[in-house]
Amino acid sequence: MLSVGRILRFDEVRGYGFIVPSDGGEDVFMHANDLVNDKCLYQAGREVEFRLEMGDKGPKASAIRLVRRPADEPAHPSPKAPRDGIGDLGDPDDDTLDVLTDGEFRTELTEALIEADATLTTAQLKRVRIRVAELARSHGWVEG
Repeated sequence: MLSVGRILRFDEVRGYGFIVPSDGGEDVFMHANDLVNDKCLYQAGREVEFRLEMGDKGPKASAIRLVRRPADEPAHPSPKAPRDGIGDLGDPDDDTLDVLTDGEFRTELTEALIEADATLTTAQLKRVRIRVAELARSHGWVEG
């Protein structure tokens, strides 16, 4: 049975997500192996068409295809550009380094961890942040 819905969320790294069917009902599981287009195009809010099947754990989508491409989106996605300076080494002729305060580092690290994995609990965030901050201080990457 062919159905239409909108992507609720899709995690490119883990390769799965969920679709909210247009006709209502239970959210439908989607897996990267069932995508017709490049997986980087499957983002929350995009409309998709799919075959609805019943899996062992509930409704599952297969043959998932994007209904339409926004006018401003290229037909073939370009490689992802660095976000917020992540992966950007800056000016190769500039040999100065930014040393963050401990507070600035904790804030940036917390935001990066949440962006990387929104399912981390507060306790997990604190443990990771403490250990990485200790490492950063031992290398002189942060003040304090």
